[in-house]
Amino acid sequence: MGKHVRTGVIRDYDVKTPDTKIGIGIIYFICFIVVIVSLFPIFWVVMAGFKDLQEYMSSTSIIPAYFDFSKYTRTWTQLNIMRNYINSFYVIIGSVFCALLFNGLLAYGIAILKPRGYKIVNSLVMFSLLIPATISIVPLFMNIQNLGLGGFFIPLWFAAGANAVFVVLFRQFFESLPTSIIEASRIDGCSQLQTFFKVVMPLSKPIYVVVTIFAINATWSDFLLPYLVLGQSEWQTVMVRLFIFSTGQTVRVDDLMRSVVFSMIPPVIFFFIFQKQLTQNIVTAGIKG
Repeated sequence: MGKHVRTGVIRDYDVKTPDTKIGIGIIYFICFIVVIVSLFPIFWVVMAGFKDLQEYMSSTSIIPAYFDFSKYTRTWTQLNIMRNYINSFYVIIGSVFCALLFNGLLAYGIAILKPRGYKIVNSLVMFSLLIPATISIVPLFMNIQNLGLGGFFIPLWFAAGANAVFVVLFRQFFESLPTSIIEASRIDGCSQLQTFFKVVMPLSKPIYVVVTIFAINATWSDFLLPYLVLGQSEWQTVMVRLFIFSTGQTVRVDDLMRSVVFSMIPPVIFFFIFQKQLTQNIVTAGIKG
């Protein structure tokens, strides 16, 4: 096997020069500082969760006097976090399904089918990106209530299925697909829907992975619409439960810190599992677009 050749911005020959070595060292040092600064809040919250209320109010040390996991167990039981975890996972599953199906179908129509008036639809999708989401929250909530859909996950699923950003991502990727393959499927007798499900979707795995990751992250961290829709029902997500718990009159600061840790665990695990796919597929989607 031949010797590996560096093909990035810095070549193997450049690394041998003293100036380049110093520059790389400075870049690594800056990156190390950025990582420490980024991880410090998470570390601080986790350590604060091991403290009781008295130690939290009196001690200035980041490290607790002793590590007692029973405090986390008590808060977990008190808040019934597992129930909220399950509710959030229900929302995520339905939201991802709707985000992939409905946004993908709309982008398929705009990018490939191009029926009469598709340019108007595309312009409306692009124009909606200029409108802040908070402006439409009031009429959206009123329509949800008028339709009798409040108190359950269905409006949250449909909201994920009408995301202009996802439509744009899908459209840009679909436009880069070879038209010869799509035309060949039509010659073979595939309907428009069969072409989408059997040809376009298998060829678009990178963008589907990207949208899935974005949808999961957005759904987990979403608060306002789930709070308005679910309210005080038994279907509260983790973020809604955390807010209601934090505004209670008898809430303890140490319990609040531990509840914040519980809300961070799934996104952190998700990132460490899929960080490679996240970076690779985002770059691939950007190149395709």
